[in-house]
Amino acid sequence: MKLLITGATGFLGRYVVAEALSRGHSVRAVVRPAGDVNKIDGDVECVRVDLRSSRGLAEACRGIDAVIHLAAAKTGDFYAQFAGTVLATENLLKAMKEARVNHIVAISSLSVYDYRKLWSFGRLDESSPLESRPTERDEYAYTKLLQEKLVRETAQQNGWRWTILRPGVIFGKDNLWTARLGIQGKKIWLRTGAWAKLPLTYVENCAEAIVLALESPAANGGTFNVIDDELPTQRKYAAELRRRWPSRSTIIPIPWTVMRVVAGLADLTNKVLFNGRAKLPGLLIPARLHARCKPLRFTNERLKQATGWKPKYSWRDGLDRSMGVAAKTAVAIVQSTSAVASAGVAG
Repeated sequence: MKLLITGATGFLGRYVVAEALSRGHSVRAVVRPAGDVNKIDGDVECVRVDLRSSRGLAEACRGIDAVIHLAAAKTGDFYAQFAGTVLATENLLKAMKEARVNHIVAISSLSVYDYRKLWSFGRLDESSPLESRPTERDEYAYTKLLQEKLVRETAQQNGWRWTILRPGVIFGKDNLWTARLGIQGKKIWLRTGAWAKLPLTYVENCAEAIVLALESPAANGGTFNVIDDELPTQRKYAAELRRRWPSRSTIIPIPWTVMRVVAGLADLTNKVLFNGRAKLPGLLIPARLHARCKPLRFTNERLKQATGWKPKYSWRDGLDRSMGVAAKTAVAIVQSTSAVASAGVAG
């Protein structure tokens, strides 16, 4: 298939482009006007367009069989994220309709769920309730909910083939820490919680899941969480990350129950004394704290059944590949083997 991939120069996008090429697809990559095309490897056609504007989008969609929509705004105020996520998606869908492209895979997030309605150590899956008070959470969750609704309604109205994927914590090179762990300083790591499972997906595993969902007829009209098989606890992941980290850091654990009490008191104080207008750190906002740190159980069975996806790399493999441990080990083995061979020749 000829694919249009938005967000192609991003952290995940580069791996999705590589995976699509490896599976025999041709790729037209959407690159922001100021984006760096050198971040994309392989035989790829690049088009520079700003998704926040409709200019040039229909032309970019001409001759395309399907779209993988990764682009989204993750930072900035509500208006910036609305423009980069919702408005951008609206413009893309209009361009697809004009160019008669009728297949889209849109990438959302686990952030759309209502974590306050889930019991601790309960199960989160695709049937779990969506965030009912997104304005109390954050701009990202709010705009992702709007984006999902827009994609789903537009695709259904036009009879398109569509799939929505909700990846968990996507990790890989230069993206190894997550807010679900707490706060990472240069020497001190504040780990908020210990026994909560991290819904990780290694970036190469996630990229493969996205392309498989594109190819699988069974994924049509479905919404799927993308989470790897074996999931570490916060405590285990932080310990393994620190063991591989280039500089030694001290981990200070803060129990989940303590964080809940502190966040609850901070929220109550804010409402009573400041009418809810004080700007609190994310960890002191109950809605965000629950989304980041509540201990839950996760499943990827629905996606695996629809696509046959099986994550290639464990989370430890992902850490090793991201930090060059695997490469260093391979070099050490080669050097050791050469040394033994040389010794044998000398003897």
